Amino acid sequence: MTSRIFKLLSADSVITTQVRYKFSRGKPPLIARNLEQRIAEMEYKDPNLYYKVDIGFPLQKNQISNLRKQWIEEVKACRENPELEKKALLNQLSIDMDKIREVWLLTDAPYDIHRVAKHYGIFDDLYEDAYFYPVIPLTIDYDFGHEELLARVYTGNLIKSFEAEKAPNVSYEADSNSFYTLLLTTPDGNYSNPEFEYCHWFIGNIPGNDVSKGEEIIDYLRPIPAKGIGFCRYIFVLYKQDKKIDFSEYKKDKPCLNLVDRNWKTYDFIRKHQDYVTPSGLAFFQTDYDPSLKEFYHKTLEMELPIYEYDFPKPFVKPQVWFPLKEAFNKYLDRYRDPKQINKEFLLKKLKKEHPFKFPDPPLKYPNAHPIRGYVPSWLKTEIQKERLNQGRILDCK
Repeated sequence: MTSRIFKLLSADSVITTQVRYKFSRGKPPLIARNLEQRIAEMEYKDPNLYYKVDIGFPLQKNQISNLRKQWIEEVKACRENPELEKKALLNQLSIDMDKIREVWLLTDAPYDIHRVAKHYGIFDDLYEDAYFYPVIPLTIDYDFGHEELLARVYTGNLIKSFEAEKAPNVSYEADSNSFYTLLLTTPDGNYSNPEFEYCHWFIGNIPGNDVSKGEEIIDYLRPIPAKGIGFCRYIFVLYKQDKKIDFSEYKKDKPCLNLVDRNWKTYDFIRKHQDYVTPSGLAFFQTDYDPSLKEFYHKTLEMELPIYEYDFPKPFVKPQVWFPLKEAFNKYLDRYRDPKQINKEFLLKKLKKEHPFKFPDPPLKYPNAHPIRGYVPSWLKTEIQKERLNQGRILDCK
């Protein structure tokens, strides 16, 4: 007996037992890869074959260094100001958010907007192997009828379709002697070909920052996300032109209500005009389906409302057996019956207790104290007790 105990407690036996237990559930934690490592391996691309090309304007780093020198001087001046210290102790300091935004637009805005756009897959869906840093800030406001409120486009914020029903007001800083192109496209929810986008707005040859004087190639179309597909991205991109360009090949009749005519490919557009067009500004928002789109699809676009629903698989029902053990008789048989027939029986049972001129019978004060007379099968006895206690499937009848 003693020899058996020593064999069980020996080092070799313990190691064998541990290895057998670990490998029965997979590799040990120190060897197995975690979820992050597996995703990185699945999404790995050879940098020699798959690399991104910057097609935008270079960033001005000298301006950032000059601003940092000004910040250092302002910090020193604030530390020597006793009045600011008193206001800080009394919680009376106020921060000018407009000034902070101006500084952000001059310094970190291109990096932050680029990072957010990369997270949302903007560059992958529009330019594939290219990217750019938006050096020109865009101010895009939707006026949806409210006197004091505007729906402004930032980087991925939510704007409903009825708020973006009319063309927005677009402003930016630019030289009056230059030309620009403004495009609004969406890579999500193309009904004819998923590889294409929809062009919702195309204005070319804009003189400076006066968008109203630009050539409207494709008129504005409100966002049209389908029901059931979630949020869709709508992307504004501002391109700077080296010269005036003839966009007559893209021009569509107004109003352009045929969605096939609005099929668009930003990659083909930038590839054709890459010698004269450079992306310089970026802003985008997200939107999803709202009830106002139903009338717009039917009356304006003259098409049915596209609805996407998930087709759930039917629940698995194991094959019947001759003698099911430890299962309720009625529930077991109802599993293989038509659900409509079961609902019909419950409805008739409910209507049987209803009377147009009489009140229903009062519930029993002590339900389990009343005996069940005569011979009753066990499964039926259980159903009667549940009915008295208002439990189980009897709730479907009430």
